[in-house]
Amino acid sequence: QVQLVESGGGLVQPGGSLRLSCVASGTLVSTNFVGWYRQAPGKEREWVATVVSGGATGYADSVQGRFRVSRDNAKNTVYLQMNSLKPEDTAVYFCQTEVRRTKYWGQGTQVTVSS
Repeated sequence: QVQLVESGGGLVQPGGSLRLSCVASGTLVSTNFVGWYRQAPGKEREWVATVVSGGATGYADSVQGRFRVSRDNAKNTVYLQMNSLKPEDTAVYFCQTEVRRTKYWGQGTQVTVSS
């Protein structure tokens, strides 16, 4: 059974930083892509960043240069380092992977950027 568990969200002031974690079980993050998504109130879920099995990463234009996705294979964990946070980054953040054509999502972690 594949499970993803996010953590690390919270309240932060504009310009601040947070690091989100996505711990996987039932699959290896080193052999699958893991994506980060977010959903703000009243908006559709949107893609934020991805790290693929080979280690390459990709980012949405809105977070390019501010967010960084990384992976710790020993801990089977993917991280999302978020810097220079803006109020518009406020959302529930989810990690997602796909194993044998089945998509798996974590439960999400709330990030609120506000003064």
